[in-house]
Amino acid sequence: MGPLAGVRVIEMAGIGPAPFCGMLLADMGAEVIRVDRLTLSGLGIETPVKYDLFNRNKKSVAFDLKAADGAATVRRLIAQADMLIEGFRPGVMEKLSLGPEVCLGDNPKLVYGRMTGWGQEGPLAYAAGHDLNYIALTGALGAIGQTGGEPVVPLNLVGDFGGGAMYLAMGMLAALVEAKGSGRGQVVDAAIVDGTASLMTMFHSFQQMGAWDLKRGNNIIDGGAPFYAVYETSDGKYVSVGAIETKFYAELIERLGLAGEALPNQHDKKRWPELRARFAEIFRGKTRDEWCAQLEGTDACFAPVLDMVEARAHPHMAARDIHVEVDGVVNPAPAPRFSRTPSGIAHPAVASGSSTAAVLADFGFDRAEIDRLKAAGVSN
Repeated sequence: MGPLAGVRVIEMAGIGPAPFCGMLLADMGAEVIRVDRLTLSGLGIETPVKYDLFNRNKKSVAFDLKAADGAATVRRLIAQADMLIEGFRPGVMEKLSLGPEVCLGDNPKLVYGRMTGWGQEGPLAYAAGHDLNYIALTGALGAIGQTGGEPVVPLNLVGDFGGGAMYLAMGMLAALVEAKGSGRGQVVDAAIVDGTASLMTMFHSFQQMGAWDLKRGNNIIDGGAPFYAVYETSDGKYVSVGAIETKFYAELIERLGLAGEALPNQHDKKRWPELRARFAEIFRGKTRDEWCAQLEGTDACFAPVLDMVEARAHPHMAARDIHVEVDGVVNPAPAPRFSRTPSGIAHPAVASGSSTAAVLADFGFDRAEIDRLKAAGVSN
């Protein structure tokens, strides 16, 4: 199932972008084997297995990585894999004797994916951090928010998942394609600061050509423009409009009943506050549902602002099966879509270490070895 069927991935268990990257690969059919520690640790949020959505479609093995036999066992697994994902601080894998030099020595075709916030080198490489810190350093966080207000935290979509996991997945798949021809693997160094800076490419372009104000909330697509903004409705809910192009803006004005008014010019930034106030007044005159009936599906570039539960039930989302239920739990469906080798969710997450014996057997460990590792407390 999926375009990556037959690709074998070892994922060193972690949090955030690394397991999300593993989920993307698993959704596309790769055999992803998560290497858990015997003693689990995380963000301090207890997650029942059935809700552990990042670990759907994966197998799980568990070892004491501080024990020589535990690390050596993982090394044998990596030697038979196509890809490795690790999200530790720089140097941790090397201390486990599982660094790139060792693993690529055992397996020259291996694609060794490394996920960090700051990167493998640089003044901050060894410092602790999280998504918010990484996007702060890149200028992304500073660009998000309203004029005169503080920067707005955009969940951890921009850093962990956009600048991190997506770039790691893209890089690893590119390296896998190259390895098929050259017979040589390589290290993919995916740093969240690198990926987030890359996501900011368009804004660097705009700023340097004088088309972007560094003041938050004062630009066309950062909420500064009244025609690309969010408005409150009479029932305390919100709608979004994004009518940037002239023809779409004209349709918005027509459908709002403002075509006959002497409104400020669309691109007269000095009068944007006046135009915004008029739009806000209009949108406060009806409920969100009433605006949906009037504007949704038109070229006014409109959509209601929904919460996650509402989004699952929206007719467009439902028609595309964007959310699927697995084991009684709603999952966002795999993306993107493939016409011939579709992705899918074969099974939900499995308990930590529940696949250890089966995976070891599949990798050529005999029964005596498997029993010995368990008896020694190296595996579960």
